[in-house]
Amino acid sequence: MKITKVETVRNRDPIPLPEPWLPAWSAPGGTPATSFGFSFHRVYTDEGIVGLGPNTGASADMLLGIDPFTVGEFWYRHMSGGRPGRSGRRAAGLEIALWDIVGKAAQTPIAKLLGSRRDRIPVYAATSRLLETAAHIEQAKEVAGLGFKAVKLRLHRANPWDDVRVVEAVREAVGDDLLLMVDANQNNTSPGYEFWSHQTAMRIARELDALRVYFLEEPLPREDIRGLAEIAEAIDTFVAGGEHSSTAYDFREHLAQGAYDVVQPDVTLMGNMGIIGLRKVADMADASRRLIIPHVTGGGTFPFYLAATLHAMATVDNCPMVEYPYDPPVLTPETLQVPVAVPLCTDDDGCVAVPDGPGLGLELDEELMASGVVIETVE
Repeated sequence: MKITKVETVRNRDPIPLPEPWLPAWSAPGGTPATSFGFSFHRVYTDEGIVGLGPNTGASADMLLGIDPFTVGEFWYRHMSGGRPGRSGRRAAGLEIALWDIVGKAAQTPIAKLLGSRRDRIPVYAATSRLLETAAHIEQAKEVAGLGFKAVKLRLHRANPWDDVRVVEAVREAVGDDLLLMVDANQNNTSPGYEFWSHQTAMRIARELDALRVYFLEEPLPREDIRGLAEIAEAIDTFVAGGEHSSTAYDFREHLAQGAYDVVQPDVTLMGNMGIIGLRKVADMADASRRLIIPHVTGGGTFPFYLAATLHAMATVDNCPMVEYPYDPPVLTPETLQVPVAVPLCTDDDGCVAVPDGPGLGLELDEELMASGVVIETVE
């Protein structure tokens, strides 16, 4: 089997948001978004099988002429970080499309090809904005009512003690019926925001520890391995991070030095992780008796990211949950999952089923594909 053609499919019209959206990691100086878009690949073979994968910025002609079943070699050469000059080519979306083809050729979901151990995975509701305290409380109660067992709040206010007060109020309102996680976003570049010092990060971490927060994400930049390790050693709350790690092997020192209790690789965010990379990070974390809770990027291409992540995490032992962006009225299945016919939604127990169709198991909205997209072709 050989790849003969690659299409890059994009939305023709923007996906409008119900209100302007300024996420915490862009506050306070960013520009609010008013719409989303999607972009993915359709990869054609000489045997009539078509694979799907998100567009992560790689040159589509990288795939022409190759055998999809050599996906491991493709990952090693172009994504592992182990081959200077060739690795790091943002090819995660193409790797995912290769896995989709392999699964469709075998008429089997990717997870089962890789040795699945479960068919549904808990997810946590990842909110995105800095709201008033009452709004955070209302939202936490809403997600609990929908079946979520965990919610993540964002911290990024000018006064970090205001962040603590919000978490304290939400904890008091929901008790211990809902796991609380917080994301300090200290690894993002945000115009107009003063980042925490090491002392501030430690003090905030101790306060959140007393509030029984499950994990504290990115209290310091990921390059500050020693500082992260000191915080992890000082508190019972898990220290989490790593969504901006470019390759699977970027986690080695963080795990070796105890900087992360929870690793958070993203299958596509930095373009070089892919399904193989997620599993490698999970194995490295498991060897250190650490957890993996993957970051999953939002936006209009979200269902491709989530499906790939679910397939990878269905095969490992140390993944208690996966991120699920949910922040109504902006981050909802209606805005995040437009390209697919059947969205990947949570059940009453706060889990999402691993897609059980061949390959990724995604079906496109064919009516939208017929007239609502722009297609670029490489062959």
